[in-house]
Amino acid sequence: MPDNGFVESFNGRLRDECLNEHLFRSYRHAREIIEDWRIDYNLNRPHTSLDGLTPNEFATRSQMDHNMNSASL
Repeated sequence: MPDNGFVESFNGRLRDECLNEHLFRSYRHAREIIEDWRIDYNLNRPHTSLDGLTPNEFATRSQMDHNMNSASL
């Protein structure tokens, strides 16, 4: 059985920091608020599981590392 710790942690944060904090007027309003939260979560917040990087920084660094490894082959 796979470890779902990350998913459970993410779902808890989404619920605590976003869903429980807003009263959504409509489906469209919910999508806008949740999208703003997602962008902040991925672009601005460092994550301890990524050694203090944001998910965006981690993805960029991983892609750069991949490109450098491919170039040296």
